[in-house]
Amino acid sequence: METYEELGPHEQRLDGAWVVTPEGTIGDEVDRRIFWLVRYRLWPRGAAHGGWDQLYLDPRDGRLWELTFPHGSLHGGGPRRLTHMPREVAAAKYGSVE
Repeated sequence: METYEELGPHEQRLDGAWVVTPEGTIGDEVDRRIFWLVRYRLWPRGAAHGGWDQLYLDPRDGRLWELTFPHGSLHGGGPRRLTHMPREVAAAKYGSVE
């Protein structure tokens, strides 16, 4: 299994992209890192908009992160975006975040 860098304290937003290759369209390094983070490092805390927006907790520092798919018209929602979300904003959108 490939591993990626943990989220750093300076990071606020990660934007994945798709790359067209002869084999098809694949996620770039950032998109794959986001997938790895939400699968192996971050803890799920909530969902909104039918599950297209998802809230995660980084157990290492307690920061909240929102996973979204800003290109929703693309197949599968398109590339991923992971954005740091302040607690008060997360609580307003997702309810309890504990």
